[in-house]
Amino acid sequence: MTILSDVSSLGEVAGLAGSLPVSDAEAAEAALARQNSLTKPPGALGRLEELAIFMAGWQGTERPAIASAQALVFAGNHGVCAQGVNPFPQDVTAQMVANFEQGGAAINQLCRANGADLSVIALDLDRPTADITAGPAMSEAETLDALRRGAAAVDPGVSVLILGEMGIGNSTIAAAMAMGAFGGVASHWVGKGTGSDDAGVARKIDVVTRACARHSDARGLDILARLGGREQAAICGAVLEARARGIPVILDGFICTAATVPLFAADRRFLDHCLVGHVSREPGHARLLSELGMRPILSLDMALGEGSGAAIALGVLRSALACHNGMATFAEAGVSGQ
Repeated sequence: MTILSDVSSLGEVAGLAGSLPVSDAEAAEAALARQNSLTKPPGALGRLEELAIFMAGWQGTERPAIASAQALVFAGNHGVCAQGVNPFPQDVTAQMVANFEQGGAAINQLCRANGADLSVIALDLDRPTADITAGPAMSEAETLDALRRGAAAVDPGVSVLILGEMGIGNSTIAAAMAMGAFGGVASHWVGKGTGSDDAGVARKIDVVTRACARHSDARGLDILARLGGREQAAICGAVLEARARGIPVILDGFICTAATVPLFAADRRFLDHCLVGHVSREPGHARLLSELGMRPILSLDMALGEGSGAAIALGVLRSALACHNGMATFAEAGVSGQ
């Protein structure tokens, strides 16, 4: 059973926010006290200290640990590709899924280097979603199905979950979802994606403008059904299941972060257990993070997707906990402190 097993509408999904676990404030305070007793000036490890305290709150212990980490990459295809927004054919989605499964992609190497078990979930690649310029991407039933599949993919026993995606055309989808939630003009949200030239970017801007005009009344999780895709819905489902299990989540770049926007739009508490691994080179990501009030762990000028930035951030998170748990206190080391 998952948190979404008995949910029959998107409205019910939106109503879950108030019933989900929250961070343990006492454990976070105890972790802060420990940080301030370690053999360093308070705050000297900067963001590493914040990450350790964040993990303490979600694990409910002064000394959190990562016993195991899961990486999920969801893949889907999009009807909006009929509008010529992508420089590569949709067959590339399935080809990249095969590459993931054979261990040949960047995410395979980064998961191996940073200690995460990778699973790739292809979502009906032979059945793209509908063209968002002509109508809703998915019905409510299709959206719920993808949400449930994302939730079911989460291993309930892991310490942390990292999320990524693959799908030709999904940078256009991400831009549309961001604009649908936060407004502005399409040029603020659209980037080159997998390598569009100036003419391709102009087509994307036109498509996102038309799609958002058609679906201008979409709110909350309706943004997911009308402007999203199966991999975006699966990411949302995984985020919800992780929350129900008290598992912290590391989101990847622009597309992965944008996938969670409908959850935030429904109730911003849905993302309280989420970190953002890095800020993407896609121009809309920094703007989106500002709207969400989220601060990325890394800035490496990456724009790959696949969960690549989140996997690298997992290594930083492991380093934060190694210092938090392994350093001596002033008393233990016999060092004079304040």
